[in-house]
Amino acid sequence: MLQFSDANNKLKALYDVPKLWKWLAGNRRVYSLDLLSGWSCPFAKECLSKVHETGEFSKAGNPKVKLRDGKDTLFRCFSASQEALLPNVYKKRKHNYDSLRGLHLNDMIHRLNTDLPEDTGILRWHVGGDFFNSDYFFAAINVAMMNPDKLFYAYTKSLRYWIQHKDWADRIDNFVLTASRGGRYDDLIDNANLKTATVVLSPQEAAAKGLPIDHDEYHAINNAGDFALLIHGTQPKGSAAAEATRSMKAQGVEYAYSRS
Repeated sequence: MLQFSDANNKLKALYDVPKLWKWLAGNRRVYSLDLLSGWSCPFAKECLSKVHETGEFSKAGNPKVKLRDGKDTLFRCFSASQEALLPNVYKKRKHNYDSLRGLHLNDMIHRLNTDLPEDTGILRWHVGGDFFNSDYFFAAINVAMMNPDKLFYAYTKSLRYWIQHKDWADRIDNFVLTASRGGRYDDLIDNANLKTATVVLSPQEAAAKGLPIDHDEYHAINNAGDFALLIHGTQPKGSAAAEATRSMKAQGVEYAYSRS
């Protein structure tokens, strides 16, 4: 079975948003379905990071891993950093990715729909990972259509798949997408007028771009227009991203990200 994750600290904020209570009635819950960061992100560029197994094992029997950034990485994927530090997070996401990537479309739809927790109210596709092929993207659309009482949302750089299936995706009120800037096909964002999220290095940068900062997923879920996300997580030493996180920490700037 696929392994769904309980809401992390950021996603827990969704329980306090009155507009979302209809999706959470009857003690329904917020979950995410996460995959291996980088490996399942075919169009990542500025945030590309991957965990690689070294072939060695810890005393607890977990594979030892090493985090590697891509050649164009400007800021490190925070979920890849999680996988490097937390063996159980790595194993869960690898299990999900391995379970899905070899399936044909109909089998993928069946697996996703069957394994979806019965008490799901809101599902975020991918705190870690992305839509790794066209069939998987279309399977997510089908799961949303099969579960109209549940809300599904995602950030994605898999813009080619979104454009390919846009007519279907636009028909569904309970399937909300946000294009994540910094990928290999950002030109498609403006061509198709997609709602976007942009990673910024400070609140001042967000203000200069005229973008509100999303601290609690409100903008991601409510189609409230373009928005910004503050840089977060462990960043490459000496990088602008590392200096930005250090500076914000010194200033007491807070963001609501946490472990899965």
